[in-house]
Amino acid sequence: MSSSVQDALVRFVNVQKSYDGEILVVKNLNLDIEQGEFLTLLGPSGSGKSTCLMMLAGFEVPTSGDILLQGKALNNVPPHKRDIGVVFQNYALFPHMSVIENVAFPLIVRKQNKTDAQANARRALEMVQLGAFCDRRPSQLSGGQQQRVALARALVFNPQLVLLDEPLGALDKKLREQMQIEIKHIHENLGVTMVFVTHDQDEALTMSDRVAVFNDGIIQQVDVPAKLYEEPANSFVANFIGETNMLCGEVIAVANGKCRVALRGGDQVEACHILDAGVGAATTVSLRPERVALSDAPLDHDNAFAATVIETIYHGNHVRVSLDMAGHKGFRAMVRAGNVHADLNPGHQLFVNFSAEDSRALDPISA
Repeated sequence: MSSSVQDALVRFVNVQKSYDGEILVVKNLNLDIEQGEFLTLLGPSGSGKSTCLMMLAGFEVPTSGDILLQGKALNNVPPHKRDIGVVFQNYALFPHMSVIENVAFPLIVRKQNKTDAQANARRALEMVQLGAFCDRRPSQLSGGQQQRVALARALVFNPQLVLLDEPLGALDKKLREQMQIEIKHIHENLGVTMVFVTHDQDEALTMSDRVAVFNDGIIQQVDVPAKLYEEPANSFVANFIGETNMLCGEVIAVANGKCRVALRGGDQVEACHILDAGVGAATTVSLRPERVALSDAPLDHDNAFAATVIETIYHGNHVRVSLDMAGHKGFRAMVRAGNVHADLNPGHQLFVNFSAEDSRALDPISA
């Protein structure tokens, strides 16, 4: 999806947030959220992503800037008048109410009569496969079931926007993955705009139309999942999204969108020239482990280096290999099981091969 002013449901315009009047936890945020998209705010703890969600929900107020919903400023609109559903990590269900009473609650607050409210609540529970649990209390449900109730409650009044603040964080791995798919399917079926906050990169890549990557209160990159992974804009995104090798060095030549980088040990790497700097600039080359080919003789690649196997770990569908290559003792390769064409025993010497197209010379990081 491409963002534009015309079809943006939500716009953050120069939004800043400080809790103490000195330190900004959100810095000059400009972000458009499109009608019907699933946007994930992704970043480490303290990066500002949850604060952005809470400002959009109305539980926090921007220090400066504006948040617009369908072109109208929300800054002074209370949470219950924003037509926004919210799902929290801790579910926030009323323990003294039955499941159907919890889901009907937003409708009762909006003055819908009890009969219609319960009928609508039952339909919402059917949507999350909990129609048979209407009369139970939250304490009688599993964590995954409680999360479904919370989702039904957020959807029952047909909001134009649903916010989900790390809603799957308390679930075990298998249930978490199941809920990811269920939420994605609900989004696809209803077409409701969803904004999802997580620090889990796999979750973000699995569920989202677009992902906004936060660090230190600033969006580093907003893009579709595949581009974030394959074409990170900077070293933070490359390092945070998935696994990557980071090779530090200096640009010594630039031509036709490529550059040659002298690594600290003296070896040279050819890579895509992404950083906004020329010859003499410090850089970090990012290379995904699965783009590395291992062989007993050098292959016809842009980059080929002698290396020594340090450790091999079997993961079922792939083998993860740690190598000493060009002075980098933590260099990693990921090889599909059954596709290994070299001796991977510790101490064995082999060759590491990779293309310039798979290598990205980005801004420098401290090593």
